[in-house]
Amino acid sequence: MSRLRAALPLILLVLAGIVLFASGALDRFHPEQLIAHQEQMRAHIAEHPWTTRIVFIGLLILVMATGIPGAVVVILAGGFAFGVVEGTFYSSIGLTLGSLILYLASRYAFGSGSRHPPAIVERLRHGFARHPVSYTLFLRFIPVMPFGGVTIGLAWLRCSLRLFLGATWLGGTVTLVFENLIGAGISDAMSHGDRFGLGLLRYPQVWLPLGGVVILALLPMLIERIVLKRAQARESLGVQRGDRVVIQSVAVRSRIDREKHD
Repeated sequence: MSRLRAALPLILLVLAGIVLFASGALDRFHPEQLIAHQEQMRAHIAEHPWTTRIVFIGLLILVMATGIPGAVVVILAGGFAFGVVEGTFYSSIGLTLGSLILYLASRYAFGSGSRHPPAIVERLRHGFARHPVSYTLFLRFIPVMPFGGVTIGLAWLRCSLRLFLGATWLGGTVTLVFENLIGAGISDAMSHGDRFGLGLLRYPQVWLPLGGVVILALLPMLIERIVLKRAQARESLGVQRGDRVVIQSVAVRSRIDREKHD
């Protein structure tokens, strides 16, 4: 019963995410829907500037707290509706607060984390155990796995609240800048009459930030290769040094043997 009570906040978040995802509410944030109702959206934002911004932040908090797929769509919509600077700022608030709610619910559900960790945590355990600060920043700066999955993994690993908040805000904001640039670029490109699709890649304001996201996604593989090559180089250097020591030892013994015979 105590375990069920501890897991109740996390269970409620998951159920809320399922209801939100199944309701189709996030479909309204698809770029084609935003373009189709662009005039009404702009007029509504101008008429209710604070309400629309608070609703956007609240929705992103809910999406991030439940960990459901669709956060990127909402973030792109923020760049589409509010521009890069405002969109990034509001998304940063929603992302940080939503991730904090998921982190606290997960940490409360997992307790001391003494039970066998799920598979997603096993992927993070070794790096976090050796370098908790740098590894947490690495996970937040570079999208090696879903944002919500990393949040749950860090909660299981008992990452400190201060480190979690700092890394989430800083690393999340870097990714948000690119995503809001994409959203604003899509808005500009589709305002010329283009439909949502691969044809939008003709516009630099779309493919340049998209390229930045791709580079961020490829960084883990590049870093892994660099680390592997350095490790192999160190191992090779160690073998060479060991061979030199053996050769020098053999030479010294031979010289000693000759001196004895003389």
